[in-house]
Amino acid sequence: MNFIEELTWRGLLKNTSEGLEDELQKGPIKGYIGYDPTAPSLTIGNLVTIMLLKHLQLHGHQPIVLMGGATGKIGDPSGKDAERQLLSYDIIDNNIARFKEQFKNLLDFEGPNAAIVLNNEDFYKGMDVFTFLRDIGKNITVNYMMAKDSVKNRINDREQGLSFTEFSYQLIQGYDFQYLYENYGCTLEMGGSDQWGNITTGTHFVGKAGGKGFGLTCPLLTKSDGSKFGKSEGGNVWLAADKTSPYQFYQFWLRKITNDDIPKMLKTFSLKSRAEIEALLDEHLETNPQFLLQELAEELTIRIHSKEACEGAKKASAIVFNKKLKPDFLQSLSPADFEMLQGELPTFFVDLFLLNSGIQVDDLLVNNDESLPSKGKIRTAIKSNALSINAVKLTSHLDLIKASDLIHGTALFVQNGKKNKFLGIPYATTTEDEIVLKAYYERYKENVEEEDVTIPKVIQEQSLMNTSTHLVEKGYLNEANKNITLTAKGLLFCAAKFDA
Repeated sequence: MNFIEELTWRGLLKNTSEGLEDELQKGPIKGYIGYDPTAPSLTIGNLVTIMLLKHLQLHGHQPIVLMGGATGKIGDPSGKDAERQLLSYDIIDNNIARFKEQFKNLLDFEGPNAAIVLNNEDFYKGMDVFTFLRDIGKNITVNYMMAKDSVKNRINDREQGLSFTEFSYQLIQGYDFQYLYENYGCTLEMGGSDQWGNITTGTHFVGKAGGKGFGLTCPLLTKSDGSKFGKSEGGNVWLAADKTSPYQFYQFWLRKITNDDIPKMLKTFSLKSRAEIEALLDEHLETNPQFLLQELAEELTIRIHSKEACEGAKKASAIVFNKKLKPDFLQSLSPADFEMLQGELPTFFVDLFLLNSGIQVDDLLVNNDESLPSKGKIRTAIKSNALSINAVKLTSHLDLIKASDLIHGTALFVQNGKKNKFLGIPYATTTEDEIVLKAYYERYKENVEEEDVTIPKVIQEQSLMNTSTHLVEKGYLNEANKNITLTAKGLLFCAAKFDA
């Protein structure tokens, strides 16, 4: 099976230039896709076109990843109803660095057809505006540029229009292809179907340079209901772990893909062979579709992140969705696994100073979850054998929880009944924290019965207002109607810290 046949059966082929298949049969070629760094991470939407580069490489050809350091500073009008907001150069450079890091897991950068990463900003360094207009601008007519749908649609919109900046985009992208042809021998540009107009501009530039360039696009990936694939309720599904955690990424494939879409998603994103995918579909699609989703989720999480991250995501999934957990299983989790869980389970902060000496269960848990609003509720939960810490049932509200109970020094796992699960994360107060807490504690001892909405002088003098807000978030202070007071946890800490 050749490259074109591979894309065809996977449903990844939309448009091709005439003669491309014959060109591919002559021997290995170089093909590229450009990625404008307009976001801090690639997304699973980008992953569709990245699969074109991957299959190109697997079939013996050489992929080129072109970072849009130049085009990203202009903005592509294709498919946009309004002009993109321009990003600062520093943000674009940072995004490029992040993109490069992500591509390390996606393509092979060793061997005879090792992937190459370039930045099109380098193509224009030292080129003045006169050279650009004389040597590049002369190769394309305004008539040609105006005929593009992305231009016509915006020009016909009287409210939005099209800036000269965006109008110039296809000129720069077209020259990118010419530059790659002349300097790297690249003869193929690929992309999504919305890029066909820009790609044909590039082949036009290569032709003006005396060469023959080819284009190839994949179709827009849609779900069975016709909606665009690639987003969750929370927005984009990112490839960067700090934007979409490995757990969230893993769960997306398990929970957001319908049975009707499984064949398309396997063909699009899996690197399994045609025979393997067809065998899996024949055996499991009707009887056990969840098995197929599990296979895809694991394959992609390992490829995008790592095997360790995938194992962590599976363990985190077990904690979120399993009703019964065992202490040994919790102890097998790493600090990174608990970090993933912080975005998925309710979290409260446990004072490390208090943990070192021990905190009673009811003092530790009260008001830290909706299911435990009072010490009475905590005692009731303990009596009914419903409350556990680290999968060990509690026997008394007087039990002391200590720092040694933290799993790997990272977290306490609290469960009330089958559904209410939350994490206690240790927090060590800073010097600034303690100045603020002491000020509020002194005011509390002096005015126990009085309402006082004034801010203690010491806090105003030392500009510690941000620290007060931070302590509200950590659960030491409470803010209601502009009146800041100590919480039960704050009082407990202050009494232990300042009255000792």
